[in-house]
Amino acid sequence: MVFDNKYLSYIFALYQDQMTLKPAFIYTKIAVLFFLCLSCNSQDKKHNTSDVASINMEPSDTVFPVLSDSYINSKKPKIEHFFNKNWPSKNNNVSFLVAKDGQIIYENYVGFGDIKKKTPITSETPIHIASVSKVLTATAILKLINVGKLGLDQKVTSILKGFPYPEITIKNLLSHRSGMRNYAYFTNDRGIWDKHKIMSNQDVLNVMITKKISLEYKTNTRFGYCNTNYAMLALVIEKITGKRYSDAMKTMIFEPLEMTHTFVYDYQKDKEVITPSYRCNGQQIAFDYLDAIYGDKNVFSTPRDLLKLDMARNSDYFLTPELRCQIYKGCSNEHKGQKNYGLGIRMINFETGQNFYFHNGWWHGNMSSYVTLQKENVTIIALTNKCSKSVYKVRNLAPLFGDYPFKVDESEEE
Repeated sequence: MVFDNKYLSYIFALYQDQMTLKPAFIYTKIAVLFFLCLSCNSQDKKHNTSDVASINMEPSDTVFPVLSDSYINSKKPKIEHFFNKNWPSKNNNVSFLVAKDGQIIYENYVGFGDIKKKTPITSETPIHIASVSKVLTATAILKLINVGKLGLDQKVTSILKGFPYPEITIKNLLSHRSGMRNYAYFTNDRGIWDKHKIMSNQDVLNVMITKKISLEYKTNTRFGYCNTNYAMLALVIEKITGKRYSDAMKTMIFEPLEMTHTFVYDYQKDKEVITPSYRCNGQQIAFDYLDAIYGDKNVFSTPRDLLKLDMARNSDYFLTPELRCQIYKGCSNEHKGQKNYGLGIRMINFETGQNFYFHNGWWHGNMSSYVTLQKENVTIIALTNKCSKSVYKVRNLAPLFGDYPFKVDESEEE
């Protein structure tokens, strides 16, 4: 049981004054305050530390002061200018949002979800978030670790039957330090996979086993961004939960956070109804044999839904403090530099002590950027289904809210 300090202080004060008050009055007051404490604890479940051990995400219940009109007016014109500068033409397809304390300062939705059908992009249009999906996969893995169903340093061989790399741990997968080759590359090798057949996550594992795919480098010796890591984490989620990845994500994350326009793409069921992707010239991009693999990609979402996720991940009740700190601790420090990767999140660690956390994505014509300024509690999200590297420039809005040394003309790749 957790008691509010103000109640404990009051009870202690009453106890100190017992010589000057009638005993019956004292005991009555203490009893009333005791039941008030019980009531507060039962009504406010966030005060129960056992909630940290829930397998499912919980919405942030932090109540922030309403942003003043003067504050919004000081930021909104600059953000709007940024948007218009980077996406000046109506031929762009963009979903864009900037929020502070969970309150949207500016959002804009332009272009078409489906160019052929002239279906406009709105705040409810799910777009493929590409590698930003890794943030969600990591979120589910971390929740499983938090409740003791999985160990951060647990060997993957203890979970996935036949997994051929005995030294790789869950943490190695989360931090891209496994040394595995990217499935998009080794399936290009002659005789490895018939590209006329759609490949699944289990197929990726089976090929690594049967074709004896070697590691690209020794496990945990360096960072190597690799989609195979998160395809394997999706299989781990399925093995531990006993559910399909899509169902586990829905139960653990999407439904609890009311992310009503977020789902995991099912190649067999959804390929005719999902928001398609396009090249920069507007030509629709066809599906290929890798489009059924999930965990590293294949989550469709909206900026508003991702804002809900960001608020929940930044809540004190997301994970235990110890585990939450490990997310944002860089794992790739072999060589001095600013760029780093934690557990499912990219970061830039400046010499000033300032840290910038984000994740970008790119799959076919879909590009995405998720920025979470934790010190300032600011969320910046940009999604497109029609190739636009300007999506990655949204980090340049960070100096509006804190000491981030970005330049207006700076660009980034995924």
